[in-house]
Amino acid sequence: MNRQKCLILIFLLSFGIKLFAQDKIPILAWYSIPAEDATLARYQELKDAGFTITFSHPSKFEDAKKALDLSAAVGIKSIFTCNELQTDPEATVRKVKNHPGLAGYFLRDEPVSSDFPGLAKWAKQIMAVDNKHYCYLNLFPNYVPENALGDTYQRHVQRFIEEVNIQIVSFDFYPIVNDQLRDRWYDNLEVVAKESKKANKPFWAFALTTAHDDYPVPDAAQLKLQMYSNLAYGAQCLQYFTYWNPDTTTWNFHQAPITLEKKRSPVYDIVREVNKELQNRAFVFMGANVLSVHHTGAAIPVGTQKLGTLPAQVASLDTKGDGAVVSLLEKGGYQYLVIVNRSFLKPLDLTILFNGKTDLVRKDGSLEDAAKYGSWYQLEAGGAEIFRWKK
Repeated sequence: MNRQKCLILIFLLSFGIKLFAQDKIPILAWYSIPAEDATLARYQELKDAGFTITFSHPSKFEDAKKALDLSAAVGIKSIFTCNELQTDPEATVRKVKNHPGLAGYFLRDEPVSSDFPGLAKWAKQIMAVDNKHYCYLNLFPNYVPENALGDTYQRHVQRFIEEVNIQIVSFDFYPIVNDQLRDRWYDNLEVVAKESKKANKPFWAFALTTAHDDYPVPDAAQLKLQMYSNLAYGAQCLQYFTYWNPDTTTWNFHQAPITLEKKRSPVYDIVREVNKELQNRAFVFMGANVLSVHHTGAAIPVGTQKLGTLPAQVASLDTKGDGAVVSLLEKGGYQYLVIVNRSFLKPLDLTILFNGKTDLVRKDGSLEDAAKYGSWYQLEAGGAEIFRWKK
């Protein structure tokens, strides 16, 4: 190979790497590094765990600005909040809107419907000064009673989208309690995915990293189940609650990725490895159009639809065990079939045959001809298999 051809090959490979790097999942650390512990080393540690956005809840402008500075220094973004953002939003936004570490602006957590008019006014004040960064707030899960929300859950989500009208739809739901999966989790995903798609807005979703009360210390299977399910429904940002252990006895928070002793727990390494796997497969999900989501199993979750007609590319599909999420996505001339094991306790047997050339998207993000494999796959607890073919 002559020198000119080598240079062309290097250029093409570099260009391909650049394109792939654009397919990166935003991963948010909720309740991250406190102001008193804000150092370059701590921010690098957060980034090393696979986070791309930090959210540390400072109350003072100086602390919020320092979070932006440290985020920019290590190559991540920070969601901005401080008391001044509420008391003098326009002037405060002007001070930070061009900062390279800025991701967006936090309004509040878990509003009820009666809060929407005030939030809409506040968001408009911010966006009038800066329409290049998003406003962010997080909605309640669907198990909150209607009399507390002020509406049915679906109408609550609809009203939030219509009235507050910010750029994204985010909600929290922590589905694993003791060793059980809450039965309305997928129903919540169905509602938020449907309403955000109707409004042409991306939605964000959570996994729980910090044990408290009846919520267990998470293992990799629990985190993968939550995150792969979120992605299968179309989530465009993944969030972890929390990164730093909250210093309160109210909920008995313990074993966060960073503990009260300011040390890494085993959960830190688990999160890092899960995030690495998710980013390896990010090109499947980021910017993809979700065509359908169905479920298999003898009993399917509340609010979901049982898998019936298969995509034309799939000759047959059968699962054993507790069943699976089966999502069909479309992106860039390809269709992707994402199959998620709904159990975080045991593996799932999948038997699948295809009509024509199909690729397997492996955990490291590489592609392999599915014909090299047999029809039987075993999905680890909470894990996912992904296949793709040309449209």
